[in-house]
Amino acid sequence: MRYHNDSVEKTRAELANRLFFRLYQCANMLHKTGTRAVEDLGLTTQQWAVLGALSRPEAAGGMSVGDLARYLLVSRQNLSGLLSRMERDGHLSSDPDGRDRRSRLITMTPSGKQVWNEQATPRINDYYEQALADFSISDMTHSLHYMLKLLDNMKRLDGEGRSVEVESVESDAALEA
Repeated sequence: MRYHNDSVEKTRAELANRLFFRLYQCANMLHKTGTRAVEDLGLTTQQWAVLGALSRPEAAGGMSVGDLARYLLVSRQNLSGLLSRMERDGHLSSDPDGRDRRSRLITMTPSGKQVWNEQATPRINDYYEQALADFSISDMTHSLHYMLKLLDNMKRLDGEGRSVEVESVESDAALEA
């Protein structure tokens, strides 16, 4: 009986290694090919994720840096330089939060909204269509389900323990965006 358990454990370990390696490769290709789709607009995949997050109806009034970092699952430090560059490029503004003067509220500028809505979004949608070629609606639904399940487990490992299943598919605005 021990032989069977060893075989199952070995198979799980091998499959887990392959799965996480493919996930790593997909993330790298997303950054490479996704950036290529929007680079002539002066954007990267990280910037498109920020614009996507800020374009959601729930973020219409802006987001604090901390909330944006939590939403994107990045550190405030990693986000800080990115936000500064996007503000310099005219896509974002950073103003004191009226509810908490110590906090900054990040919003898209009219220029940022124009770039996002009129230029970036059509290209991103074309990119998605190409990257998801041969995926059925069912394939996409199942993939999303398993990615959310994996993300939930990873968040638990990270100590957050909050379920991501409660977030609607619509809130997965561009990249998760």
